Amino acid sequence: MKRSILSGIAAALFLSMGMSCTANKGNRLEASEADSTQALISKVYMYKEINSENLVKIYEALGREATGKVAVKISTGEPGGHNFLQPALIEDLVKKVNGTIVECNTAYGGGRGDTESHRKTAEDHGFTAIAPVDIMDAEGEVELPLEGGKHLTRDIVGSHFPDYDFTIILSHFKGHAMGGFGGAIKNMSIGIASSNGKRYIHSAGTSTTDWGKPEQDDFLESMAEAAKAVADHSGDKILYISVANNLSVDCDCDSHPHDPQMADIGILASLDPVALDRACTDLVRSSEDEGKVHLIERIDSRHGMHTLEHAEALGMGSQKYELVVLD
Repeated sequence: MKRSILSGIAAALFLSMGMSCTANKGNRLEASEADSTQALISKVYMYKEINSENLVKIYEALGREATGKVAVKISTGEPGGHNFLQPALIEDLVKKVNGTIVECNTAYGGGRGDTESHRKTAEDHGFTAIAPVDIMDAEGEVELPLEGGKHLTRDIVGSHFPDYDFTIILSHFKGHAMGGFGGAIKNMSIGIASSNGKRYIHSAGTSTTDWGKPEQDDFLESMAEAAKAVADHSGDKILYISVANNLSVDCDCDSHPHDPQMADIGILASLDPVALDRACTDLVRSSEDEGKVHLIERIDSRHGMHTLEHAEALGMGSQKYELVVLD
């Protein structure tokens, strides 16, 4: 069964109601407005129960088959961290698509700052036991073209990335110390960028050797621009799944993340990364869990929603969406 519900701050109130509604940046649309904007509204699918079976089923619900050589982009998690998506959860999906788990090295050192250390982390965290793991910048980097960027002129990614025919952006939705939150757009921008590419994004296009000191919005906009380059390269050979669990205010790149203060939300998926990230943030805000205040503060204190505003302006997707709850 499935039911469509309102997205935005009031979403939780509609989770148990069989209503077909839409959203416009958190506000309910009148019927006439909804009719006129229907073409702009993306579908976001959701399972409230998080398990490996539902992860496969939500992939199938998207109706876009992953074919050819399939990259499954995850975060392998920094050593010491523990909130990353667990191999037992993602194994069935990765095997169903005959996927390769892909990552790139970090730009801050740590336990994943070089290929040898990164491979060891992937092994220690159990990922090499379920699928091949490709550190995509192990042999260098390539550039993806970017049109319409305000800060970036290209995206610098691991040299292996163009070898893949299809990409699944499989994200752990949570907070982030710099971006406010980490979801699909961060995973496909910072995550697919090589070490130099990460510095290029963080510096808002001014350097590949250091992070610079850009204005916050410039950094957020650069993430959206790098994500656009990946989306444009992939065309219709990409899809997006986010698991909103272990909702720490900190990223999986943190070796000592804060423990989650609110309950898990579910698995969400879309063909539109902007809609998917927006739905995840809306469900945090509409949760009845009092612990949500910590994650909301992290998102808003970093002006995190601006990433979605810029991505939408770039034509990557829409913050208007229909949330389809599956059960």
